[in-house]
Amino acid sequence: MNAEKYLGGKRVLIVDDEPDVLEALEELLAMCRVTKAQNFEQARDLLEKHDFDLVVLDIMGVDGYALLDIAKKKGMTTVMLTAHAFTPDDLVKSINQGADSYLPKEEMENIAEFLADILKAKEEKRSPWEPWAERLPSSYFERRWGAAWKDREEEFWTLFKESIKAKRSMYKKNKR
Repeated sequence: MNAEKYLGGKRVLIVDDEPDVLEALEELLAMCRVTKAQNFEQARDLLEKHDFDLVVLDIMGVDGYALLDIAKKKGMTTVMLTAHAFTPDDLVKSINQGADSYLPKEEMENIAEFLADILKAKEEKRSPWEPWAERLPSSYFERRWGAAWKDREEEFWTLFKESIKAKRSMYKKNKR
Protein backbone atom coordinates (compact mmCIF):
# COMPACT_ATOMS: atom_id res chain seq x y z
CA MET A 1 0.00 0.00 0.00
CA ASN A 2 1.14 3.50 -0.72
CA ALA A 3 0.97 5.22 2.68
CA GLU A 4 1.63 8.60 1.06
CA LYS A 5 -1.71 8.39 -0.78
CA TYR A 6 -3.67 8.15 2.48
CA LEU A 7 -1.41 10.13 4.80
CA GLY A 8 -0.02 12.93 2.63
CA GLY A 9 -0.83 16.25 4.30
CA LYS A 10 -2.95 14.71 7.07
CA ARG A 11 -2.93 16.52 10.41
CA VAL A 12 -1.59 14.08 13.01
CA LEU A 13 -1.23 14.59 16.74
CA ILE A 14 1.26 12.27 18.41
CA VAL A 15 1.38 12.12 22.20
CA ASP A 16 4.11 10.36 24.16
CA ASP A 17 6.15 11.22 27.24
CA GLU A 18 9.35 9.97 25.60
CA PRO A 19 11.03 12.61 23.37
CA ASP A 20 12.85 9.97 21.31
CA VAL A 21 9.54 8.27 20.45
CA LEU A 22 8.05 11.61 19.38
CA GLU A 23 11.07 12.30 17.16
CA ALA A 24 10.96 8.82 15.61
CA LEU A 25 7.24 9.08 14.89
CA GLU A 26 7.67 12.53 13.37
CA GLU A 27 10.32 11.12 11.00
CA LEU A 28 8.22 8.06 10.15
CA LEU A 29 5.23 10.32 9.41
CA ALA A 30 7.16 12.93 7.43
CA MET A 31 4.40 13.01 4.79
CA CYS A 32 1.98 14.32 7.44
CA ARG A 33 1.60 17.62 9.26
CA VAL A 34 2.68 16.38 12.68
CA THR A 35 1.99 18.09 15.99
CA LYS A 36 3.65 16.65 19.09
CA ALA A 37 2.68 16.70 22.75
CA GLN A 38 4.77 15.28 25.57
CA ASN A 39 2.20 15.35 28.39
CA PHE A 40 -1.49 15.19 29.13
CA GLU A 41 -2.00 18.95 29.54
CA GLN A 42 -0.37 19.84 26.21
CA ALA A 43 -2.31 17.11 24.40
CA ARG A 44 -5.64 18.04 26.02
CA ASP A 45 -5.19 21.69 25.02
CA LEU A 46 -4.32 20.74 21.44
CA LEU A 47 -7.29 18.36 21.18
CA GLU A 48 -9.67 20.97 22.55
CA LYS A 49 -8.43 23.77 20.25
CA HIS A 50 -7.71 21.91 17.01
CA ASP A 51 -9.00 19.12 14.82
CA PHE A 52 -6.73 16.31 13.69
CA ASP A 53 -7.19 13.64 11.03
CA LEU A 54 -5.35 11.13 13.24
CA VAL A 55 -4.36 11.01 16.88
CA VAL A 56 -1.66 8.60 18.08
CA LEU A 57 -1.63 8.18 21.87
CA ASP A 58 0.65 6.48 24.32
CA ILE A 59 -1.30 5.01 27.23
CA MET A 60 1.14 5.24 30.14
CA GLY A 61 2.64 8.54 31.24
CA VAL A 62 0.17 10.79 29.38
CA ASP A 63 -3.22 9.42 30.57
CA GLY A 64 -3.93 8.10 27.09
CA TYR A 65 -7.42 6.85 27.90
CA ALA A 66 -8.60 10.29 29.06
CA LEU A 67 -7.15 11.75 25.84
CA LEU A 68 -8.88 9.01 23.85
CA ASP A 69 -12.21 10.12 25.30
CA ILE A 70 -11.60 13.73 24.24
CA ALA A 71 -10.50 12.74 20.73
CA LYS A 72 -13.45 10.38 20.18
CA LYS A 73 -15.97 13.02 21.35
CA LYS A 74 -14.61 15.20 18.54
CA GLY A 75 -14.82 12.32 16.03
CA MET A 76 -11.07 11.94 15.51
CA THR A 77 -9.50 8.69 14.33
CA THR A 78 -7.43 7.54 17.29
CA VAL A 79 -4.73 4.90 17.68
CA MET A 80 -3.21 3.66 20.91
CA LEU A 81 0.56 3.04 20.58
CA THR A 82 2.08 1.49 23.65
CA ALA A 83 4.85 -0.60 25.13
CA HIS A 84 4.16 -0.91 28.84
CA ALA A 85 0.36 -1.11 28.54
CA PHE A 86 0.51 -3.74 25.79
CA THR A 87 -1.73 -6.25 27.57
CA PRO A 88 -4.93 -8.13 26.73
CA ASP A 89 -6.83 -5.99 29.27
CA ASP A 90 -5.59 -2.75 27.71
CA LEU A 91 -6.44 -4.02 24.24
CA VAL A 92 -10.02 -4.73 25.33
CA LYS A 93 -10.23 -1.37 27.11
CA SER A 94 -8.96 0.42 23.99
CA ILE A 95 -11.58 -1.25 21.81
CA ASN A 96 -14.36 -0.59 24.33
CA GLN A 97 -13.41 3.07 24.65
CA GLY A 98 -13.53 3.55 20.87
CA ALA A 99 -9.91 3.44 19.73
CA ASP A 100 -9.55 2.73 16.03
CA SER A 101 -6.46 0.60 16.57
CA TYR A 102 -3.98 -0.54 19.20
CA LEU A 103 -0.36 -1.04 18.29
CA PRO A 104 2.74 -2.24 20.09
CA LYS A 105 5.65 0.20 19.98
CA GLU A 106 7.81 -2.61 18.65
CA GLU A 107 5.81 -2.22 15.39
CA MET A 108 6.41 1.56 15.32
CA GLU A 109 8.55 1.39 12.17
CA ASN A 110 5.38 0.31 10.32
CA ILE A 111 3.21 3.12 11.71
CA ALA A 112 2.63 4.77 8.33
CA GLU A 113 1.28 1.54 6.84
CA PHE A 114 -0.92 0.89 9.89
CA LEU A 115 -2.37 4.41 9.77
CA ALA A 116 -2.92 4.25 6.01
CA ASP A 117 -4.75 0.92 6.46
CA ILE A 118 -7.02 2.51 9.06
CA LEU A 119 -7.87 5.50 6.86
CA LYS A 120 -8.47 3.27 3.85
CA ALA A 121 -10.78 0.98 5.86
CA LYS A 122 -12.74 3.96 7.18
CA GLU A 123 -13.00 5.44 3.68
CA GLU A 124 -14.43 2.11 2.49
CA LYS A 125 -16.79 1.97 5.52
CA ARG A 126 -15.05 -1.12 6.87
CA SER A 127 -13.92 -1.69 10.42
CA PRO A 128 -10.53 -0.06 11.09
CA TRP A 129 -9.75 -3.17 13.12
CA GLU A 130 -9.91 -5.43 10.04
CA PRO A 131 -6.47 -4.48 8.67
CA TRP A 132 -5.11 -4.59 12.23
CA ALA A 133 -6.26 -8.21 12.54
CA GLU A 134 -4.56 -8.97 9.22
CA ARG A 135 -1.25 -7.26 10.06
CA LEU A 136 -1.13 -8.61 13.61
CA PRO A 137 -2.64 -12.10 13.49
CA SER A 138 -3.55 -14.06 16.62
CA SER A 139 -0.19 -15.85 16.44
CA TYR A 140 1.53 -12.49 17.12
CA PHE A 141 -0.44 -12.07 20.34
CA GLU A 142 -0.04 -15.72 21.30
CA ARG A 143 3.74 -15.28 21.17
CA ARG A 144 3.46 -12.21 23.42
CA TRP A 145 0.69 -13.26 25.81
CA GLY A 146 0.39 -17.05 25.55
CA ALA A 147 -2.07 -19.28 23.70
CA ALA A 148 -4.96 -18.68 26.12
CA TRP A 149 -4.84 -14.86 26.01
CA LYS A 150 -8.45 -14.55 24.75
CA ASP A 151 -9.94 -17.01 27.23
CA ARG A 152 -10.78 -14.43 29.93
CA GLU A 153 -12.80 -12.38 27.44
CA GLU A 154 -14.07 -15.14 25.15
CA GLU A 155 -17.53 -13.62 24.61
CA PHE A 156 -16.01 -10.21 23.88
CA TRP A 157 -13.67 -11.65 21.21
CA THR A 158 -16.47 -13.63 19.59
CA LEU A 159 -18.59 -10.48 19.28
CA PHE A 160 -15.58 -8.48 18.09
CA LYS A 161 -14.84 -10.95 15.26
CA GLU A 162 -18.52 -11.02 14.28
CA SER A 163 -18.65 -7.22 14.08
CA ILE A 164 -15.62 -7.15 11.76
CA LYS A 165 -17.17 -9.84 9.54
CA ALA A 166 -20.49 -7.98 9.44
CA LYS A 167 -18.83 -4.72 8.36
CA ARG A 168 -16.80 -6.59 5.73
CA SER A 169 -19.97 -8.23 4.36
CA MET A 170 -21.78 -4.88 4.20
CA TYR A 171 -18.84 -3.33 2.38
CA LYS A 172 -18.71 -6.14 -0.18
CA LYS A 173 -22.49 -5.97 -0.68
CA ASN A 174 -22.43 -2.17 -1.18
CA LYS A 175 -19.43 -2.38 -3.50
CA ARG A 176 -21.31 -4.53 -6.00
